[in-house]
Amino acid sequence: MSGKLAIGQDDVLLVIDVQNDFCPGGALAVQHGNEIVPILNSVGQHFADVVLTQDWHPPGHSSFASSHPGRKPFETIDLAYGPQTLWPDHCVQASSGAQFHCGLAIPHACLVIRKGLHSGIDSYSAFRENDRETTTGLAGYLRERGLTRIFIAGLAYDFCVRYSAEDALAAGFDVTVIEDACRGLDIEGSMAQTHERLAALGCTSIISAEILAD
Repeated sequence: MSGKLAIGQDDVLLVIDVQNDFCPGGALAVQHGNEIVPILNSVGQHFADVVLTQDWHPPGHSSFASSHPGRKPFETIDLAYGPQTLWPDHCVQASSGAQFHCGLAIPHACLVIRKGLHSGIDSYSAFRENDRETTTGLAGYLRERGLTRIFIAGLAYDFCVRYSAEDALAAGFDVTVIEDACRGLDIEGSMAQTHERLAALGCTSIISAEILAD
């Protein structure tokens, strides 16, 4: 795509998990994750509607390796709902790591979706938790507001951005990922896999200049 994209009343910017624990120095740092903050601040100015998501785990969450004696971060185990990657303890409720990056400045954001609240279910997607049944209510909120085209950015591209984009597409929304406003973990080729998966599903990819260009 080329030129400036017209952002209208049906569009929403969905900013995924730009939190301290996912930025350099955090418990589950995404390399260069902080670099997307100024991009998001600029992009956010073009949207009347912005939704932020926030990982918000209770202590001892089942996705934490520390909750499973003998297990280490990034191992995979089977939970009741299927395979689950184990993570370092991160984004624990009310901790400094769970707070939004201090440089994130989108003051007109109209909603914060907190996810991963249930101790026994992890939650990557902004729309559904990892059991694929428990919903966050975001789809209903967007429909009630008449918001039909979602622009997604944030952390991490190959997990929470990916699952959010997949679920948004499955729910019938038009979805665009702003690629330079994302960073990923890239575990065993997960970045390339995400690229291929989203393209196959019909997700549009752009860079922020296509919104910010004159």
